[in-house]
Amino acid sequence: MSRNALLCAFVVSALTACASLAPLPVKPGDPSACSERRQDRVLFGMNSPDGPVSEAQWQAFLAEVVTPRFPAGLTVYQAKGQWRGDSGQVEQEDSRAIDLIHEDSAEERKRVVEIADEYKRRFKQEAVLIVSAPVRACFAAASAAGGRIG
Repeated sequence: MSRNALLCAFVVSALTACASLAPLPVKPGDPSACSERRQDRVLFGMNSPDGPVSEAQWQAFLAEVVTPRFPAGLTVYQAKGQWRGDSGQVEQEDSRAIDLIHEDSAEERKRVVEIADEYKRRFKQEAVLIVSAPVRACFAAASAAGGRIG
C-alpha cells in the first residue's frame, strides 16, 4: 500500500471514529443534563473616539448592562481585534468578548442586541460583532464526595 493510500485510510478511519462518538449521558433529573441552548459571543473594541475604554469603564458596563440581562452567568475574554472601519483603514485594538449561553427565545436574543446597542452608544462605536449559534450545553456534575459545581 502506498504512503498516500495508507495516510488516506488512517484519516478516514479517524474521522469515522470521531463521528461515532456517543453523546454525553443524560439522566432525568441529573444536574449534568444537557439542553439545547443558544451561544452568543459578543465582541467589543476597546478604542473609542474619546480614547481607550478603561478597565473601570468596562467593569461598570458589565455590572450595569450585561449582568442584569444575564444574571445566571457569562464568560469574559480579553482579546486583540482587527477590522476595517468606515475609514477604510485596518484598525487593531484591544478587545473584550463575552460568551452568553442562554435559552433560544426572542426575549433572550433581544437582550443580546440591547447589550451591543448600549456599548455602541456609550463608547461611540461603529459596530459590535455578535456571533450566534445553536449549541448543546451540559454541566459537568460535581462528585458525590463533596465536590463543587462551577
